[in-house]
Amino acid sequence: MKIYINGKYYSEKDAKISVFDHGLLYGDGVFEGIRAYHGKVFFCNEHIDRLFDSAKAIALKVPMSKKKMVEAVVDACKKNKITNGYIRLIITRGVGSLGLNPYLCKTPQVIIIAGDIQLYPKKLYETGMPVITVGTVRNHVEALNPRIKSLNYLNNVMAKIEAINSNVMECIMMNPQGFVAEASGDNVFALKGNVLRTPPSWCGALEGITRNAVMELAREEGLDVREDVLTRYDLFTADEVFLTGTAAEIIAVIDVDKRKIGTGKPGKVTIKLLAAFSELTKKNGVPII
Repeated sequence: MKIYINGKYYSEKDAKISVFDHGLLYGDGVFEGIRAYHGKVFFCNEHIDRLFDSAKAIALKVPMSKKKMVEAVVDACKKNKITNGYIRLIITRGVGSLGLNPYLCKTPQVIIIAGDIQLYPKKLYETGMPVITVGTVRNHVEALNPRIKSLNYLNNVMAKIEAINSNVMECIMMNPQGFVAEASGDNVFALKGNVLRTPPSWCGALEGITRNAVMELAREEGLDVREDVLTRYDLFTADEVFLTGTAAEIIAVIDVDKRKIGTGKPGKVTIKLLAAFSELTKKNGVPII
């Protein structure tokens, strides 16, 4: 694997950053996870737009234009012969002091890793998976807005620890008001009748690229799609529940806190949306080759 760092490529062994980089010291930076399908970088421009928005929100100046960033992502895929894979695009604040002052970091770093990812075992996409709700509360939106995809993921990691310790692979996090926010790394959807609901970003949910694509696909299928407040009760009593994310794609949830969802198997709507999403991956994207 060849890792892109500030316009140059390094082997995995030689791809290094300074221990004084504020991305390492304080989680001071932003990132995007992007997928490549069928020789194209999927929703590339949308991911780059969100990356720049995240950077602007934390007063981090991106050291290249959006056009150059897209070109760098495509080039990293070419260098690693990626036609179907996963790209992690990172911008750190750069090297600074042991103090918090971000303005002492003069040169932000751009890092691109183009490889593979398998978030959940393949079998779970066929059977669906159980999840739990956890005690780790999602960050307050005015403490660290979830629309900022920052390098500081400790909130999510702590939730993931609770899930793993309970022998499940994923969990649902609540916001400080007790409403559903998101999973540790994915967005949450609940279907009841013809109404498909997902938490709005002000409830603590990341405004996911895959989330937005699935909402549009669901509307094309004739569903009444709403960004709406959800409670545990809404998940327990839903006909179908599923998660979406760049790495996760679409995966059915068949059990929440030992409450069986629907038939206890991936629902018809979830399966239909997954098929529609698969077709979308063949059409959308910036060509690599």
